[in-house]
Amino acid sequence: MILIDSDVLVDDALDRYPYSVESKEFLERVEQTQGYVYIAWHTVSNVYYLVDRYGSDELARRFIRRLLSFADIATTTTEDLRYALELNMRDFEDAMQVAAAQACGAEYVVTRNIQDFVNSPIRAIEPRQALAELF
Repeated sequence: MILIDSDVLVDDALDRYPYSVESKEFLERVEQTQGYVYIAWHTVSNVYYLVDRYGSDELARRFIRRLLSFADIATTTTEDLRYALELNMRDFEDAMQVAAAQACGAEYVVTRNIQDFVNSPIRAIEPRQALAELF
């Protein structure tokens, strides 16, 4: 199982070149292989905010609808948020991603910013690594 970080999704939705090349290919492959892909609840609001701000409301909603056709929301609890608070990670939002990944049993967090996950107990890989190793 994998959890997809916000940056990969926003890169695809807003076509942020050069990152979007790998993100688009990764998400297209994931879309074909449904059943083991998760996103964190807070990822949806992050994606919506950024895509609406730099794109449009229509684009944001269309992208989220597509995303929810092949990805599930990682079910988290108050305890998971407490866990995120205790992680030795510089960025709290990334710690929340890790907590969500742990909650859904993900083995990987797919992100463009693997350096932010150095202290993560769950392995972080870039979209191109995920394509090479998981598909």
